[in-house]
Amino acid sequence: MNAAETIDEAELVLVLSTEADPERAEALARQLLERRLVACVSLLPVQSLYRWQGGIESAAEVKLLLKSLPGRLAALREALHSLHSYQTPEWIVLQGRSALGYAAWLGAELASEPGASGGDDGTDGTEGADQPR
Repeated sequence: MNAAETIDEAELVLVLSTEADPERAEALARQLLERRLVACVSLLPVQSLYRWQGGIESAAEVKLLLKSLPGRLAALREALHSLHSYQTPEWIVLQGRSALGYAAWLGAELASEPGASGGDDGTDGTEGADQPR
């Protein structure tokens, strides 16, 4: 990649994992968000087929697409493995690049103090804003 191709982009990481059901997936996502290890988590229902303990299993699960920065990866891995309901959670890391605006939002959310982006009126301070996800 030459310098002209990287001017409008910044590095990020996407981590793929799954959870057993929507409630567990949301609880895991919220804990990772609260710890500022991720700026966004997309939850997608999936049907998984996989080998486990000598057999082939099939299960409805929830795929988590975790969006973070390379510097948060070690702490994210540790937290995900300690909080996860599975004995062997899925942990797949994809290195990526994003538009600078998205990367700036992601970095600001991971760097800010809890509650720092909220408004004094009890809102989250983003009403009417174009929120990146």
